[in-house]
Amino acid sequence: MSEIILKRLGTLMSVKSLVTLVLTGVFAYMACASRISQDFMTIYAVIIAFYFGTQSQKVQDMVDQQGGDGT
Repeated sequence: MSEIILKRLGTLMSVKSLVTLVLTGVFAYMACASRISQDFMTIYAVIIAFYFGTQSQKVQDMVDQQGGDGT
């Protein structure tokens, strides 16, 4: 159990994850302060889409490697 937690924390500390977390914090602050610009909203949406797209691709690659085609 401890190994799983440490592995996930290590993965969380990747540059991509840190950038996503920082931008999410900035987004939350700007939303609370009602200062979200359209440019920031566009950049944030692209970064979040990239982050979750790559995470989804990693999961799909793992499923493909294990031969889990759902049949």
